[in-house]
Amino acid sequence: MDTPTLPPAVAPVPAEAAERPEERPDEVTARLADQLLGLSRRLHRAQRRLMEPLGVTPAQSRLLRALAHCTEPPRMADLAQRLEVVPRAVTSLVDALEERGLVRRVPDPDNRRVIRIELRDEGARVLRDLRQARRTAAAELLSPLDDGQRAALTALLAVLDEEEPHPGRS
Repeated sequence: MDTPTLPPAVAPVPAEAAERPEERPDEVTARLADQLLGLSRRLHRAQRRLMEPLGVTPAQSRLLRALAHCTEPPRMADLAQRLEVVPRAVTSLVDALEERGLVRRVPDPDNRRVIRIELRDEGARVLRDLRQARRTAAAELLSPLDDGQRAALTALLAVLDEEEPHPGRS
């Protein structure tokens, strides 16, 4: 695997964020894990705050995003597998989204016992608004970083992201 080249003009790391000389590698790893979890929580809180006016829960948002990545309307079981949840959870999510006119159940053309879930036009519009809310939340979280620092962080996270398969992504 190629190691990404980091931008040369990365601003100095603040002293409180620098590795402490007395810390062992396992302590640094533990501190990093805590920082990543904290940042993830902050990002999720900001996203929830920005999604609230749209009337969509984080779980419903995940389902809409999963639908948008499908080339054809998926079965409920396929969505459950993709989202790594039990099928009953998908049924509840689809019920709520269908009630709002964001998705619809459609019969499978090859097997009338199978129901597929289709994203409606209003669902696609809400999904665009959700994507904007996610970008806004990320921009808020990353606002203390300059362009070089953002590029460096992106490169480092890309290395970690390559290590784990993503069953929920296509």
